[in-house]
Amino acid sequence: MKQHRLAAAVALVGLVLAGCDSQTSEVELKSPAQKASYGIGLNMGRSLSEEGMDDLDSKAVAQGIEDALAKKEPRIKDEDMIEAFSFLQNRAQERMTALNKEAAEAGKKFLEENGKREGVVTTPSGLQYEVIKKTDGAQPKESDVVTVHYEGKLTDGSVFDSSVARGSPIDLPVGGVIPGWVEGLQLMHVGEKYKLYIPSELAYGEQSPSPAIPANAVLVFDLELIGIKDQAAEAAEPAEPAAQ
Repeated sequence: MKQHRLAAAVALVGLVLAGCDSQTSEVELKSPAQKASYGIGLNMGRSLSEEGMDDLDSKAVAQGIEDALAKKEPRIKDEDMIEAFSFLQNRAQERMTALNKEAAEAGKKFLEENGKREGVVTTPSGLQYEVIKKTDGAQPKESDVVTVHYEGKLTDGSVFDSSVARGSPIDLPVGGVIPGWVEGLQLMHVGEKYKLYIPSELAYGEQSPSPAIPANAVLVFDLELIGIKDQAAEAAEPAEPAAQ
């Protein structure tokens, strides 16, 4: 299946490359078909690059597409293509494994140094936090729904998600988020602001939920606990009468 996906990705990139020749700057991107073709090539190119396949020969890709459209005999045997796909897939996996290991080591080093800073508390699970604003409000339980404002960053400072930027806090179940948040939220009092430093094993681990969050990434959150929802009161509220 992996080989088939790789082949499909290469073919899609080739559809764009075949029409581009070597003068990409002269390609028109006016019609919906042209724009969609460019989008397919851009997305597939990014995907292949992220998988460590950024050294594919674009001319060979275009030649394969041209031969197929012209119904010519393939220039290489099927078994040779399968062998080549397997080689690229294995090499990409080796590269990804190396990158994941490097990210894990970098995250561990960051947390070791960060934990030495004054004001940073490290819990038995490995979660680190700083109290930015302290209050005496109520503390949520794992079964509660809370209202929060947050901004999530990688250790290099790049923002991957932010309710602050969107200008709207969110409601979420304490027990329905990543483990680092489940633990961190239950440490907080309503009205407090924390900075959480979440080890990858308390976040997404080796899984990358989006291109903005690499595998094995340590996540840094500025988190404000605005309130705890009264679910019983909300359930007891009478329904709005239907409009006449």
